[in-house]
Amino acid sequence: MAATFISSRIYLEPGYPGNHPLAIARLAPVMGLCRALGWLDDGAYAECPIATDAQLARFHDAAYLAAFAAATERGRATAQERARFGLGSIENPIFAGLDARARASVGGSILAAEIALKGGIAYHPGGGTHHAMADRASGFCYFNDPVFAILRLLDAGLTRVLYADLDAHHGDGVQAAMAHDPRVMTLSVHEDGRWPFTGGAGDRGNGHARNFPVPRAMNDSEFAWLMDNALLPLARGFAPQAVVVTVGADALAGDPLSSLALSNGALWEAVMALTRLSPASVILGGGGYNPWTLARAWAGLWARLSGQPVPDDLPPAARAVLAPLSCDLVDEDEVQPAWLTTLADAPNPGPVRPAFAALARAALSPDPAELPHVRLA
Repeated sequence: MAATFISSRIYLEPGYPGNHPLAIARLAPVMGLCRALGWLDDGAYAECPIATDAQLARFHDAAYLAAFAAATERGRATAQERARFGLGSIENPIFAGLDARARASVGGSILAAEIALKGGIAYHPGGGTHHAMADRASGFCYFNDPVFAILRLLDAGLTRVLYADLDAHHGDGVQAAMAHDPRVMTLSVHEDGRWPFTGGAGDRGNGHARNFPVPRAMNDSEFAWLMDNALLPLARGFAPQAVVVTVGADALAGDPLSSLALSNGALWEAVMALTRLSPASVILGGGGYNPWTLARAWAGLWARLSGQPVPDDLPPAARAVLAPLSCDLVDEDEVQPAWLTTLADAPNPGPVRPAFAALARAALSPDPAELPHVRLA
């Protein structure tokens, strides 16, 4: 299937302020690597549209949208807006360019769905703001762009849309938004005990969700086992007409906001397996707070989606993209030499702990009440 890379010049500009976890360079080095490697010509690229007020109102509450507009116009949130709508907190700051940035995320996901409907793969790494709720900002997310991609697919008449979330944090906003729509199945693999502390193994979101809260240090073998024995069987049983995936990069080894240990190759394989389930795929970015591992993972994912070979070693132009990156959450002595010279991580195989079989049984059980607790120790 043909693949389209969707992004915006907005993402090349400074965004979140100070030492916020998203103040790192994210999309700029991804695109820089892809262009340095000759993977991103103008024919494969589409610019994000800016979502309109009417489009945003399709999901988000009017009071929240009014508060967001007022806060971004004045450049700060009031105490009431912070308390009621989650705006202006350390987690969800108000900063210059926020309105256009958040709208581009939604516009890009709507465009991605429209491209996918024509029979292809749409890759929007600036998307994946999966924590935003209809009535408040949450978890660095202001508008829930995956929801808008799903809604666009449903508007086209599809009756089976699969949402798969591989981010290290539970896709709570998408699950909540789709909990009462039987046309949508949501699957989420996330670290157990990690914010937002939702998505337990028995949480089925009104019957249309399955959750996989995995233990710390999940390795490639465990992730592949869970995909093969739980997520993909569930997905095939649902027979999706379209797939929306929030990939994330925070489940990778070296991310400062999770304790998982995947290689980027394991993540690529999972995404490719999901794209093979239907003729229409929307692939979104999501979290990721190590600029080196994120840039390499998302650039390499574009290579896989678009059929490009991944080199063993990076040429000088690509190395020059990675060398100047920095992150307050990653100490200099923690930067691995391979993060500066290669794209593909070394695989991280290992034993499959009993917790993964327990998670699979919980997800596949017809009655989750039969499995009230999954031991992850």
